[in-house]
Amino acid sequence: MSKRRIGAIFRKELREYRRNRSVLVALAIFPLIFLIQPIVVVYIVPASKAAQLSHGHVLLYMLALPVLTPAMLAAYAVAGEREQGTLEPVLTTPIRREEFLLGKALAVLAPSTGIAYAVFAFFLAFVACFAHPAVASAILHGPDILAQVFFTPLLAAFSVWVGIAVSTRSSDVRVAQQLSLLGSLPVGVATSLIAFDVIHATFGLAIVLAVLLLLANALSWRIVTPMFDRERLLTGTS
Repeated sequence: MSKRRIGAIFRKELREYRRNRSVLVALAIFPLIFLIQPIVVVYIVPASKAAQLSHGHVLLYMLALPVLTPAMLAAYAVAGEREQGTLEPVLTTPIRREEFLLGKALAVLAPSTGIAYAVFAFFLAFVACFAHPAVASAILHGPDILAQVFFTPLLAAFSVWVGIAVSTRSSDVRVAQQLSLLGSLPVGVATSLIAFDVIHATFGLAIVLAVLLLLANALSWRIVTPMFDRERLLTGTS
């Protein structure tokens, strides 16, 4: 594979994001949702009830962000170019489909992961600066912070491949985005169940989930690549 061609797709995709308003909205709306809700919780919970927060994992609630944001962006990767008629010129170049998809995936993964980390850092700073010490102590757990840092790119990568898989088979961006969100939803629900302590978070569970996500991400690229049928996309057949 050519790093130069992968880099070219990566840069082209980032330029496309800056020009496309729907992409920018997708990049903004989920971070706002997942930032406002926990900030409101921190703001309204009195110090006398801070102990209740210690039974859950408020920080892990934000792991749904790197699941949903890349799902929306990745769904645009192929379907969006088909819709705008910009895919055909790219497919007539010597670029291999593995290079094309990897460039697309990295262009979704980088901003999605960066935004998730930025939102998480902002929330940590808000809690440290403005929350009552008892509330802050109940929320800020070292293992939860490490889990957020470690699982964010793994979850984002998984959603990226789900979204690109849907995008390669769809010619309508909105349908692709809806199906991509639906495909990533079980992972988002699982992170929420852990955050609300419905599924009890343990070190062993974290190891199992990390291994499963690593395997899923490694296999997803090999599974999605054959789904990208260059001839079908060029001829416009469904």
